Amino acid sequence: MCGCMHSAQDRALHLEGEPDSSAAPASTLAPKKMPKSISISKQLASIKALGKGSDLEKAIATAALIFRNSSDTDCKLEKATAKNLLQTQFRNFTEGQETKPKYKDLLSELDEHAEKKLDFEDFMILLLSITVMSDLLQTIWNVKMTK
Repeated sequence: MCGCMHSAQDRALHLEGEPDSSAAPASTLAPKKMPKSISISKQLASIKALGKGSDLEKAIATAALIFRNSSDTDCKLEKATAKNLLQTQFRNFTEGQETKPKYKDLLSELDEHAEKKLDFEDFMILLLSITVMSDLLQTIWNVKMTK
C-alpha cells in the first residue's frame, strides 16, 4: 500500500472535470462544478518537511504526488493512465525509445500486468527502468559540472 488516502474532497481537488464517485450524489438538475486541480508546486510547498528538502527529496516527492493525483481510490494507476503519464509527464525520457526492444518489453509487461493496475512501487520501477535506458540519460551524464 502506498499510503494514499483519498477523500471525496481530496479527489475533487486533483481530478479536474472528473466526477468523484465516492462523493455524495449531486443534483441531476445542475452539474456539479469541480474545483481546479492544485499544482504540484503548490502541493510540494504545503509539505513542511520539504521546506528545506534537497532537490532529490523534492524530485521523489513530485513523482509521489503525480502518482497520487493520478491514482484511483485504491492508490493504483490504470495502465492507460500510466501510459498517459509516460507520454505527458515523462516524454523527454521516453522519446526515441519506441523502437528499442527493452522499452517494448517494459510496455508489454505493463499491458500484461496481472491486475491491469500499477501500485506506487511498480510505477517507480517503471520510471527508473525507462530512465536507465533512455537517450536523455546519456545527455545528462555528458553535462559538464561546474564548481
